[in-house]
Amino acid sequence: METSELLKKVRKIEIKTRGLSNQIFSGEYHSAFKGRGMAFSEVREYIPGDPIRSIDWNVSARFNHPYVKVFEEERELTMMLLIDISASENFGTKGLLKRELLTEVAAVLAFSAVQNNDKIGVILFSDRIEKFIPPKKGKSHILRIIREMINFEPEGTGTNIEQALSFFNNVTKKRSIAFLISDMMDEGYEKPLRIAAKKHDFVALQLRDIAEDSIPDLGYIPLKNAETGTIEWVNSSNKKLRKAFRANARKQLDETEQLLKRSGVDFTYLYTNRSYVKPLMQLFKKRESKR
Repeated sequence: METSELLKKVRKIEIKTRGLSNQIFSGEYHSAFKGRGMAFSEVREYIPGDPIRSIDWNVSARFNHPYVKVFEEERELTMMLLIDISASENFGTKGLLKRELLTEVAAVLAFSAVQNNDKIGVILFSDRIEKFIPPKKGKSHILRIIREMINFEPEGTGTNIEQALSFFNNVTKKRSIAFLISDMMDEGYEKPLRIAAKKHDFVALQLRDIAEDSIPDLGYIPLKNAETGTIEWVNSSNKKLRKAFRANARKQLDETEQLLKRSGVDFTYLYTNRSYVKPLMQLFKKRESKR
């Protein structure tokens, strides 16, 4: 992609997603992902009603007057975005392609995090680890992330969530906020997911397109597997076939839901033809109510 065209796309996404983050998501993000630890801030004089356990006995003895320790919530966090850029993310029948959707969503999350002075890191993956961007702060860092998501050409076409999670677990030692953004067209990743969810504040955002839920009645149509390249012609006018397709799609969704629930992971669906604002807001509010 030409540099001028790339910069225009980056700027367009920045304007849209930064505006959404400023107006809607920053407060919700802060509430949904508060710091979990408490850090020592200062010592002050005891005030009647302060808990006895907060008294600093050493300082109190030195000044012959009761003093208490004051703790503040640790607010500086690290957000890690695990972003699926396999070939299936280039699919979309209405609205956006999945790749475009995940780019916008990742940008909104990143701008929300940077307003809270948090670091943002990225793992781009397909059936391999394509690129690792270590966590940093600042607008210029976010713009670099957006550029990579727009312009990066993956070497792999398939999806290996297990490898992405294992890499994340190895490189991220400190507790972080983590978002897995993927259409979840994979299996066999429950073990590293459980490890990640236990150690980190983990959320899954599953990307969907309405054409993956059901097939319209259009006669014979080609169905292409984006990750393998295979094409199969099917008779979409066949009611049994359409029913079986819907049932299989529902079964796959149910299995993924159960896996995420067993692993203790909050999740939501983001559709290419619908606004992602409402499901993200609902997810954040749900998390806030659980705290």
